[in-house]
Amino acid sequence: MMRFNFKLIFSILGLLLTINGIAMLLALPFSLYYGEDWRPIVFSAAITVFAGLPIWLILNKSTDRELKRRDGYLVVSLGWIIMSFFGALPFIISGAIPGISSAFFETMSGYTTTGASVLTNIEAVPKGILLWRSLTQWIGGMGIIVLAVAILPILGIGGMQLFVAEAPGISPDKLKPRIKDTAKRLWIIYVGLTGLEAILLMFGGMTFFEAINHSFTTMATGGFSTRNGSIADFPSAYIQYVITVFMVLAGTSFTLTYFLLKRQFHKVFSNEEFVVYISFLLLATLLMTGFIHTASSQSFELSFRETLFQVVSIVTTTGFVSEDYTTWTPLITMAFFALMFVGGSAGSTAGGIKVVRHIILFKNSFLEMKRQLHPSAVIPVRLNRKAINQDITFNVLAFIMIYFLIFSRIYYYGMGRPGF
Repeated sequence: MMRFNFKLIFSILGLLLTINGIAMLLALPFSLYYGEDWRPIVFSAAITVFAGLPIWLILNKSTDRELKRRDGYLVVSLGWIIMSFFGALPFIISGAIPGISSAFFETMSGYTTTGASVLTNIEAVPKGILLWRSLTQWIGGMGIIVLAVAILPILGIGGMQLFVAEAPGISPDKLKPRIKDTAKRLWIIYVGLTGLEAILLMFGGMTFFEAINHSFTTMATGGFSTRNGSIADFPSAYIQYVITVFMVLAGTSFTLTYFLLKRQFHKVFSNEEFVVYISFLLLATLLMTGFIHTASSQSFELSFRETLFQVVSIVTTTGFVSEDYTTWTPLITMAFFALMFVGGSAGSTAGGIKVVRHIILFKNSFLEMKRQLHPSAVIPVRLNRKAINQDITFNVLAFIMIYFLIFSRIYYYGMGRPGF
């Protein structure tokens, strides 16, 4: 019989809610500055903190501090649901999104960095609420669970199980022997890159409010914007190039970003996934640029910039748009649709299948042909010149199969179902 440490699980959820409520207050200065009603932010933060803090304080005294792997998965699953429910309070109380289901959808879309929105007129939403909307993506990008991992060891709770449950890649890469130190370094890089992008965007003419919102959602690869037309409302080559660079960084493993900052360049450029990731972005951009430039009268630089922005945005699943690419040739539109399944690097905030899984899939498919010719040979799949455990290969194949199965069912019951 599977047993869960429910006291410890709900203690952690209480801590997460407390952190979530405190994070809401970051939107308060914007409501005050723009002369908006600040009460929805304060009331939502108070409700969230008072719901989580007593639970954490009471259950944190439990003597059983062992967090098993199954407990970690349950914390992650319940964590996103509970935080999305309370995270929807600012939208509901302010009336920015009428209806609990719509507000919950918007918040879940934020935390999961999906980027889908029920809002039809974003610019009519109060600035403080928009800031909180962007914050949900920023928090969800790296994962509030990873933030908790940096705190749990201080409380005497091991955090490796949470990190494994939240890690988006094949396996979590630890920068330091202690998982708490790894989580702290990941968040330092995350915060640092977010701040740097905001500064650069302000140099390009964005206001502080616009810059901080777009840097939040760029680093989270979520794509929420403060404008109805997304980045297309900022007709600036500088802004597009800055956001493109940071989308590429957000789609790169943060482990590699750490090595890059430490000037350990050999670890970065010898990484097979990184090489394929960058090469694929450049190849797709150049091919599509050629088609678009030939089919239009615009300059090569404009064709290259618009194509690069859209390719990076789609591959990293950010979702920003600088141009309506559906008006381009049908072939390009179909190509962009295919790019949605690529994804960024493992260990990044990007969504999708992830580049490393594609690499393992193609390598295993090629080696399977060799195994048919040499049945007695032991031919393992290698990544970065190291043999991969066969269980990992099977898990990757199962993941991709389930991914496409879920997609096909969603498509069938959505746009593809007759009479929908």
